[in-house]
Amino acid sequence: MDFIKPLGRQNHTSVTEFVLLGFSIDPKKQSLLFVLGLLVYLFTLAGNLAIILLVWIDQCLQTPMYFLLGNLSFIEICYTSTTAPKMLWDLLLGDKTISFIGCALQMYFFVTLGGTECLLLLAMAYDRYAAICHPLHYTLLMSQKVCRGLLACSWAIGNINSIINTALVFSLDFCQSNEIDHFFCDIPPLLKLSCSDTSVSQLVTFNISGGIIIGAFGLILLSYIFIVFSVLKIRTAQGRIKAFSTCVSHLTVVSIFYGTLMYTYLRPSSSHSMEQDRLVAVLYTIITPMLNPLIYSFRNKEVQGAVRRALNKDRWSP
Repeated sequence: MDFIKPLGRQNHTSVTEFVLLGFSIDPKKQSLLFVLGLLVYLFTLAGNLAIILLVWIDQCLQTPMYFLLGNLSFIEICYTSTTAPKMLWDLLLGDKTISFIGCALQMYFFVTLGGTECLLLLAMAYDRYAAICHPLHYTLLMSQKVCRGLLACSWAIGNINSIINTALVFSLDFCQSNEIDHFFCDIPPLLKLSCSDTSVSQLVTFNISGGIIIGAFGLILLSYIFIVFSVLKIRTAQGRIKAFSTCVSHLTVVSIFYGTLMYTYLRPSSSHSMEQDRLVAVLYTIITPMLNPLIYSFRNKEVQGAVRRALNKDRWSP
């Protein structure tokens, strides 16, 4: 079957399907990689679903911080589900093809969720800023209306960014080859595959997506500068440790997520190594969503208390 059809005089071609090359590994090791990938994916689903369930059923977690955390867990489930199932399918059956529409949809949802997570992490930094720097006004600064507004803005900006990038990338011509040197449809490998002039797409990606990443990261850093100044004003060492301990998990997640995003999307296209990009993509699409429940929640005493209460409730229920 021909997956690349000629368009006539323009000497261009219309791609109907792409081939995801995935990982360059020994075919004999694909079964092992499939088992490991499946376990990580199931652990990711279980951990993040547990957070959502705890936030929903436990009255002690009905706060703005955990409202945002529950939404982060929902995004992580969707985020990893845009890439992991197809990757696992390819490893298990060796069917590396993906339709043109399927590739566009995968990229749209991936970029939407990635952009939304960027801004949701910013909203969580604002929550910590409000709690530590303005504790007396916290209920006003992080009211239910404000929380929902922050969440809606995160989704709206993530969607707009994704629509623009997806439309630009898939309006390009793809000639000679339909093989994507990656395990999912992402912007850099598709730009590299195109035979069109990609300068406009690269410029838009850098300005819009880069603006979201750098802008959100800059505001997070600004929030923590104010937080550090406020924490240093606390007289007791125990008070300072307690105040800053609520931020450590968030800082860890931000460092991993933003670090890998900047490495992938803010470098010049000439410096892209697809082998390195694949390894980095595994970190922010598969590993980070798995680690977030551990980093952000299960080391938290309030979440541990919610887990104990949920287990005791199930134990004594008839």
